[in-house]
Amino acid sequence: MAMVDSRRRLLWHGMFLFILGLCIGLVEQQFSNPRMGLAAHLEGVMNGILLLAIGAVWMEVHLSPRNKALAYWAVLYGTYANLVVTTLAAILGTAAMSPFTGAGRTAGYWQENLVTLGFVTVGVAMMVAALLILWGLRQTSVR
Repeated sequence: MAMVDSRRRLLWHGMFLFILGLCIGLVEQQFSNPRMGLAAHLEGVMNGILLLAIGAVWMEVHLSPRNKALAYWAVLYGTYANLVVTTLAAILGTAAMSPFTGAGRTAGYWQENLVTLGFVTVGVAMMVAALLILWGLRQTSVR
């Protein structure tokens, strides 16, 4: 994938995720846990903005093609999965990974574990992406 194409795709996904977050905001009161619905709305909006920011600096991220592809797919997975898992937590009313937004709520064992696993994979993906992008933005030569 060409660097310009990946930059444009990051920008597209940023706007798409932003719009998904806005749409979730329209129905957040319908979820089993409206507080988690609000969190899902904010995750969509904020992760969309994150992708727009990363897209804006993507040409300045200097990594090997393999690491750049890893950063690209990790940030896309992390941002979309964050929205999906948070929305799923709002629908199911889970609380294991979100004690503040899930206060007083519990879901089935398998539901809590599914959401926990989802949030763990999101955390790993976002850390990998953030560290790679930070490494790619380091100063590589004296100006």
